[in-house]
Amino acid sequence: MRVLASEANKHVGETIEVKGWIHRIRDLGQVVFIVLRDRSGEVQIVLDNNPELSLESVIKIEGNVIINEKSPGGVEIECKDLTLLAPAAPNLPISVNQNLDKLSLDAILDNRMISLRNTKIRDIFLIQSNILKALSSYMHSQDFSEIKTSKLIGSGTEGGTGLFSVEYFDEKVFLAQSPQFYKQAMVSSGLERVFEISHAYRAEKHETPRHLNEYVSFDVEMAFIETEKDLIDFEKGILKHVFEELRANCSHILEKFDTYLPTADEVDKFPIIEHSEAKKIISKEVGHRVFEINPEGERVICEWAKREYGVEAVFINAFPRKKRPFYTFPDGLKTMSFDCIFRGLEITTGGRRINEYNMMLETLPRFGMTPEGLGDYMDIFKFGCPPHGGFAIGVERLTQKILGLSNVKEASPFPRDRKRVKP
Repeated sequence: MRVLASEANKHVGETIEVKGWIHRIRDLGQVVFIVLRDRSGEVQIVLDNNPELSLESVIKIEGNVIINEKSPGGVEIECKDLTLLAPAAPNLPISVNQNLDKLSLDAILDNRMISLRNTKIRDIFLIQSNILKALSSYMHSQDFSEIKTSKLIGSGTEGGTGLFSVEYFDEKVFLAQSPQFYKQAMVSSGLERVFEISHAYRAEKHETPRHLNEYVSFDVEMAFIETEKDLIDFEKGILKHVFEELRANCSHILEKFDTYLPTADEVDKFPIIEHSEAKKIISKEVGHRVFEINPEGERVICEWAKREYGVEAVFINAFPRKKRPFYTFPDGLKTMSFDCIFRGLEITTGGRRINEYNMMLETLPRFGMTPEGLGDYMDIFKFGCPPHGGFAIGVERLTQKILGLSNVKEASPFPRDRKRVKP
């Protein structure tokens, strides 16, 4: 029966079977050491002669487990039998078992099928898997229903800009920027609380360390809220849970990336700053008046929060109406909306939505829109829609900031940007 590499130390004195990839070979003449890698970690194999196999070949080993404190896990396996399951071609395009920090991001992504085998890169996606698991488990614990909505839409109902068009039989459709309207429909169906984790698409010609054209969006929508602060409190609960799960299950990876996650008490300290006040703070910090909260401003206000509150995050709320989508609930000249800025990067946008039909009719002309242009969407409000709101968290951005990655593309296994559509 197969034993994982990380569990070999539980079988000292026994004969076990391990399967995995040849991660490293050291030939000392009379003895050969192979480090075998599997999903759990590494274990050292001792052989009498060199099997003449290349790195990354997939093998099965049967052998006795003995103690060797200098080996990974404190044990090694004396090989009795080696079976080659899949040979690897020699001359890897990049070295899998070395530190890839000296390689450019383009080189890593150009060789993505191989670079994913590097254990530190692979750990990024183990962290991301645990983030997704924590997000889902928390939402189910809070009585949310998980939904999956279409990514093909007939028109650009969120404004029509930044859309990818797709040939769909005899007509042109678009890739959805978000499940926003579908979330609202499902809330109004009586489910009240829904969430979705799925891809979203933005045809924006960005080439920055913070943008992807295809990304994973964690979307939340909930009924019977009063203001955006209900949503902020709920997001704090989500972040506490995610951070706690990562500390419990991935501490070895967090140590490898030398990163720290906020405690529950620290998440509670994330300040809520109105948009106008945030601009004043940033202006004072940079020494001149700012009119927009740009990426530099997001970095500056997080540095301010760290100094003033001991945390690296800020919730900015009360955005002006002109800076929010048409469906955002107005509060005078402001809106019941917010962003969460975490470690210098916006990871969340959300707010309360307009739920009253007449208010929607009054709002649309302000944005150059008509009820006819929104089609079926207007039925949500025409036939009774509860007060509601929600938000979306970019999963790659959250992963990026948790691990301190320099570019969001590192947090996508197969990133899509203006230049990259493969592998």
